[in-house]
Amino acid sequence: MHRFPAYILLCTCVLAACTSTPPAQPGPEEQAQAVNEVFETPEVYSPRTLDSLDVSAFLDRHPEYQADSLGIRGFYERRGMQFAWFIGDTLSQAALNFLNLVDGADSTLGTLGTEHSALHDLVRRIADETDTVPLTDRFFVQLELSLTAQFFRFADRKYGGVVRKDLRELDWFIPRRKKDYRQLIDSLAAGRMDLSPIEPVHPQYQLLKRELQRLYGETWIDTLPLVDLGDRRKLEPGDRDSTVLALRRRLIAFGDLEATADSGLVMDSTLVAGLQRFQERHGLLPDGVAGKGVVKQINTPVADRIRTILVNMERLRWVPEVQPPNVILVNIPEYRMHIYEADTLAWSMNVVVGATATRTVVFSDELTTIVFNPYWNIPRSIIRNEILPAVKRNSSYLAQKNMEVVRGGQVVPASTIDWSQYTGSVPFEIRQKPGTSNSLGLVKFLFPNEFSIYFHDTPSKSLFGRESRAFSHGCIRLGQPMDLAEYLLKPDTNWTADSIRTVMARKKEKYVDLPEPRPVIIGYFTAWVDTQGRLNFRDDVYEHDARLAQELFALPEEEEEAVASVK
Repeated sequence: MHRFPAYILLCTCVLAACTSTPPAQPGPEEQAQAVNEVFETPEVYSPRTLDSLDVSAFLDRHPEYQADSLGIRGFYERRGMQFAWFIGDTLSQAALNFLNLVDGADSTLGTLGTEHSALHDLVRRIADETDTVPLTDRFFVQLELSLTAQFFRFADRKYGGVVRKDLRELDWFIPRRKKDYRQLIDSLAAGRMDLSPIEPVHPQYQLLKRELQRLYGETWIDTLPLVDLGDRRKLEPGDRDSTVLALRRRLIAFGDLEATADSGLVMDSTLVAGLQRFQERHGLLPDGVAGKGVVKQINTPVADRIRTILVNMERLRWVPEVQPPNVILVNIPEYRMHIYEADTLAWSMNVVVGATATRTVVFSDELTTIVFNPYWNIPRSIIRNEILPAVKRNSSYLAQKNMEVVRGGQVVPASTIDWSQYTGSVPFEIRQKPGTSNSLGLVKFLFPNEFSIYFHDTPSKSLFGRESRAFSHGCIRLGQPMDLAEYLLKPDTNWTADSIRTVMARKKEKYVDLPEPRPVIIGYFTAWVDTQGRLNFRDDVYEHDARLAQELFALPEEEEEAVASVK
């Protein structure tokens, strides 16, 4: 009976993981074709086979794998019920590749650690030459099916998400997408070493994974002196100060400044340019001035950055690997809207999102309608908390704000209402009439949803120049609303820039349906790699990162023990 000695198993895994210059790999279509060729060959590539009753009996004994029963059965049906992880009595190369995939998992989270431990327990008797207990056919069937079941469990954690609770409890209302692992396991069983081209994760996940691996080797940065302004409020271009040295060393360490830069104590033009690159990557105004915001970001420990990347990689496990081709994405912590056209970023704009007390919700929908010269139907919460107190102080408040009362579909004079009798809800509506002073500006964009959130213009333009832009009541204010309206109506030749201006000049509300609905995603990502290959970070404005980190890193006691056992 043939078994792999433990040291061979270890060496194989290490060599597979540490090759410095892997050969060029075929794309997903070429890999799929190669896998199909293996499955279609008349040659028997594994002498051991299963019976469908073997699979049923295994699932009956292990109800914890029932959720993946379709995937398990489908896998063996596609390969004619032949074993995937053994050749005769010996572990196949595919099994070793699988173990290497687990060992190289990009997260240190406990739930992945328990899968790691379970898998190695399953193969211990094969890898251990000192085991003298006979290995029966039943044992091989059990181990074969256990490895396959563990693949689906591991893949679901690695690619589908470690957090298993209802995501709405984490204020994430974008549906979690079910991942398809058929191509992944088929390629693995066919001996593919590099599965990255077909891993069912968003492309941004792979980019963050590479940055994560890099940062694990750069924890030495935390030993550098902190940037401490002391009594100074800021360092400006041309300033001379001993703190400049610490600033320079950290900018070099983070890759924003060339290592050959002058080592002097002056904020020279080269240092300022490096600081501006750092500011851009962290959502700060790129003015080349080192103030409180720069000090906070540049002194953040590398361990905290690693934690932020892991949190965002978890979110990327929840979303589909392929996004709609013409999606409109708003990233709340970035305070930016990104418009994609045929999967390519077309343009972006600054936005204002909900304040921490009136947060913008994370969800997805479809934009269907543009409203020019909109009324603002004031939410009940704002009427209760803001309008009523203001009217009681000033009876002319509604007139001054261009607002009116609507009861039973009819406008009624505000002077006919006894405002003193109301302290909470009111039996009528209050709305702000169209015009340049309207809080929604001259246009709004509707994607009907249960959260009553939409995009809109605003007369308060000054807020778009600030670094932090969380000021609204929950809806999203646009820095370039007219540009978005023109862009969305461009397919309809009846709408031009001139016709849009003509409609808005009439100051009458007008609804316009889009030629085609546009997918909208309101997301929350505090770490990403931009189109220039730069690692970006943003503040956790709503503390969603902090809540998710509690789910990811606060392990139950039994999982902590499992993780400790494999370290």
